[in-house]
Amino acid sequence: MKKQIITIFQFYRDGFREMTWGRTLWWLILVKLFVIFVILKLFFFPSFLKGKTEQEKQEYVGTELIDRALEESKEIH
Repeated sequence: MKKQIITIFQFYRDGFREMTWGRTLWWLILVKLFVIFVILKLFFFPSFLKGKTEQEKQEYVGTELIDRALEESKEIH
């Protein structure tokens, strides 16, 4: 199993080394991942639980789950 993983890694490593655009593609992939996971999180996914105690977090999550379940059950009926 370990030998297969090493072989697969070497296959991709050698393939990207032989490409003329290999480094540029890797930089493009890294920039896209940065944008997806960092920039979008900052602007579109605010932290509702920041600065709350454990008890407040538990209550918030519990009420959100219950409210959303009730809304879905109303839409079904």
